[in-house]
Amino acid sequence: MAGIGDSVWGQVISIIMFIVFIFFYQRIMVTQILFKLEKSAELLESMSTKAEMIVLKKISKKSNSKLKNSVKNFLEFFVISPVDMDPYGIIKKMEHLVNLEKERFKYFVGRVAPDVNSEEQANIMMGLSAAMSLYQVAKVVRHFVELIKKTKSINLAMVIQMQLPLIEMIGKALLRGTEALSNGWPVGDTIGAFIAADITGDAKIIDVDDETVVARKKYKNKDVIIVKAKGPGGRTGNPGKVVESICNKEKVAKIITIDAALKLEGEKTGSVAEGVGVAIGGIGTDKSYVEEVAVKKKLPLDTIIIKMGQEEAIMPMKKSIYDSLPKVMNALNETIARTKEKGKIIIVGVGNTSGVGNDRKSIEKSKKIINENIKKMKELEKKKKKRFSFLSLSEWS
Repeated sequence: MAGIGDSVWGQVISIIMFIVFIFFYQRIMVTQILFKLEKSAELLESMSTKAEMIVLKKISKKSNSKLKNSVKNFLEFFVISPVDMDPYGIIKKMEHLVNLEKERFKYFVGRVAPDVNSEEQANIMMGLSAAMSLYQVAKVVRHFVELIKKTKSINLAMVIQMQLPLIEMIGKALLRGTEALSNGWPVGDTIGAFIAADITGDAKIIDVDDETVVARKKYKNKDVIIVKAKGPGGRTGNPGKVVESICNKEKVAKIITIDAALKLEGEKTGSVAEGVGVAIGGIGTDKSYVEEVAVKKKLPLDTIIIKMGQEEAIMPMKKSIYDSLPKVMNALNETIARTKEKGKIIIVGVGNTSGVGNDRKSIEKSKKIINENIKKMKELEKKKKKRFSFLSLSEWS
């Protein structure tokens, strides 16, 4: 009889547990996911704070509460996209907003770091921009964590949980990017500017505007005009307008753009590809200027891209990206050799010029910084491998 009683009670308990499980399963799942989301939100917030401190140290070694509050408040700065229901004139609108954004950044950095030279101020602006992006990522993740707490929505919780690995990867890259850009180190995206400076050699550098430089020389028996952002401070320049101005004034045979490009997973970082079109990223204003003048003048548009991951573009330049230089030069020489039209060839080294000067002599310093960072990255990788091996052994022991 005792056995039958135990069996009945066991069935009753099982049924009760099953009912409880049905009613509370969603809440249990949300609680579990929220625990992980909370940890990720805290991680991103701590990274955002570190990025903020990196910028503060670059501005001043002795930061006070007023400076901290100024930087903290500026991290909330935003730009509202213009109306695009009627696409006519959208490029001019976007360009106007971008110029206003640049002016605001310059004014703020000039106010908080008045004793710093223009190149260092440019680096602070770039570092501040990366810190701002990380701050926004942390804010968005925190927003969804609090929203899930309020609504107890398992669907929303699972959607955010699935994005966490990518979000955390981007957050870590932005933190390293803040450090690199604030210190004026070459990053993955500087490869286009690096190549342009290398080609320039000892040619005379002409400042076209506050952010863009031009050099003219004979290269492979052709008259070439090299366009890049002004370095070694972190800038992206105004290549679109500069190229348009040159094409309207002079006889141009071809426009060649060299830039970093997003790779697909499975593709090797630093692999080089050729194509046609204008390889200029960003919001599209510079790209539009080049395309417009190319169509008007019927100019060939050749492009060379160096592939890398989204996070690799803003991190200190990797060895695989640095080693792509000979491949790019071979591709460039081939496309110049194919040029049969009469006129000058414009070579645009697209991208951020952080840590990259304007000629071959100045990039010797860049090479030294790149090699130092490559060495540091190798040491970090070794430490990670040792840690992973230790954890794997401890699991089996």
